[in-house]
Amino acid sequence: MNHYIKIFAIFFVLFSLTTSFVQHKPMTLKEKIKRFSPTEIKGDISKLSAGDRKALTKLIEAAKIMDSLYLRQVWSGNVDLLHKLHADRSPKGQERLRYFHINMSPWSAIDHQEPFIEGVPNPRPPGANLYPEGMTKEQFNEWLAKLPEVEQKKATGFFYTIRWDERGNLSNVPYSDEYRDLLEPAAKLLKEAAGLTDNATLKNFLNKRADAFLSNDYYDSDVAWMDLDSPIEPTIGPYEVYMDNLFNYKAAFEAFITLRNDIETKKLEKFSSYLQEIENNLPIDPKYRNPKLGESSPIRVVDLVVTGGEAREGVQTAAFNLPNDEKVTAEKGSKRVMLKNVQEAKFKKVLTPISKVAVDKGQQKYISFEPFFTHILAHELMHGLGPHNITVDGKQTTVRQAMKDLSSAFEEAKADISGLFLLQYLIDKGEIEKSFEKQMYVTYLAGSFRSIRFGIKEAHGKGMALQFNYLLESGAFEYDEKTNKFSVNFEKIKDAMKKLTGKIMTIQAEGSYDKAKAMLDKYAVMHPSMQKILDKLTDIPVDIAPHYPLAEK
Repeated sequence: MNHYIKIFAIFFVLFSLTTSFVQHKPMTLKEKIKRFSPTEIKGDISKLSAGDRKALTKLIEAAKIMDSLYLRQVWSGNVDLLHKLHADRSPKGQERLRYFHINMSPWSAIDHQEPFIEGVPNPRPPGANLYPEGMTKEQFNEWLAKLPEVEQKKATGFFYTIRWDERGNLSNVPYSDEYRDLLEPAAKLLKEAAGLTDNATLKNFLNKRADAFLSNDYYDSDVAWMDLDSPIEPTIGPYEVYMDNLFNYKAAFEAFITLRNDIETKKLEKFSSYLQEIENNLPIDPKYRNPKLGESSPIRVVDLVVTGGEAREGVQTAAFNLPNDEKVTAEKGSKRVMLKNVQEAKFKKVLTPISKVAVDKGQQKYISFEPFFTHILAHELMHGLGPHNITVDGKQTTVRQAMKDLSSAFEEAKADISGLFLLQYLIDKGEIEKSFEKQMYVTYLAGSFRSIRFGIKEAHGKGMALQFNYLLESGAFEYDEKTNKFSVNFEKIKDAMKKLTGKIMTIQAEGSYDKAKAMLDKYAVMHPSMQKILDKLTDIPVDIAPHYPLAEK
């Protein structure tokens, strides 16, 4: 994002190390917990068949195993620490346990992963428990360069941990071996659920995902997940790479067990029919566009029943776009899943009160749930568009591999800003009403404060800071020092949005790590005007702390 010019540059130097939560005194653990508003998240199972209800129970049990898997992946001492916290019945011990459950670790996700329990590594191990503790990037890269191509793909792949072998050399260990003690019972539960459901596509996915847990080959089950057409929409397995802060290579286990919202899904299915047209009109050199997107780009609007694993950590996911495997997305596209009941809870408990503090009174009338919901959809759609498989120095690679540790933040910024591009394109074509335009941009402005509150070292917050600062510098966002509120300049926002979309996607297409780093170094920082707003949000929840009645029965 953009800001002012000379004064702006000075402010960046002064504030670049500022976190999104500036406190006059350190926050107590009770204050940190208070930032998450307890919220009931439930779905309607009244229309499920008897078999599907029984299958749902098995899937909820399997999701709990994803918790155990993820706890082990985060840090080698994570599971033992959790046992100690359970044994501590003191008030302080129970507070620690509660905040541990919110973060799935002793590090506070929205405070730049600062530890809230003494005696744990500080900072949080960048390679989590996916690489040997203390292994450096240089050691990994030296080892990688000597490997044959097949082993290189494993080393940089989603589903292999890196370990020292008996001879003191680094080696690839498939997840199916590393975590077999937990994956075997998880696979058993999925097989049992498959035997209970009467839906053929759900049965197919669950059987294939159970097989994948033990074979370490997830391709067939990813394809089966893409083809799901079931009242129950489960997502379970190793997916996102946010935890791997060394290279963004390794996937973390998680689960979203959801129920399809048929009414809302049908409303949004028309978006899929425009994806190739959107790709063909992206504001980048035509040579970087994909002339043939994957055939299948389904959209699902769902209501969440329970999460597991990484999905439980910190700020709760409102939508996701999967799978991440470039082979699957090239052949089948990707699926966008919108968690409607989660989004409604966030809008009500977080975004609405933030908008009253941050947004100019004259523009507050434009804040609405519909553009909030629809932009998240557009964000997920745009993850599947733009550059993915690229050529750098004559060698075929992917944006994810070329961008390394910067890939997640840069990709989140791309999806956010190009999501606006998608919606503006449909407005200009008359597919979305013109009245939606101002609502979209003002609600996006308000939403930026919600995202940056999560911290500017985390991928989503860093990506949003980039956008916010670029748009401020461009004059698309304006700050009134007298009222200490922001507004959207409707004359400038569309052009600035389009230019930023083009800049980010071009850097991705070029696979330029250096350009991506320079852009993030310049813009993904805390601006003083943003900080003034954040300082006034201390009594507003940062996010929800969900509990799931259906999973507790």
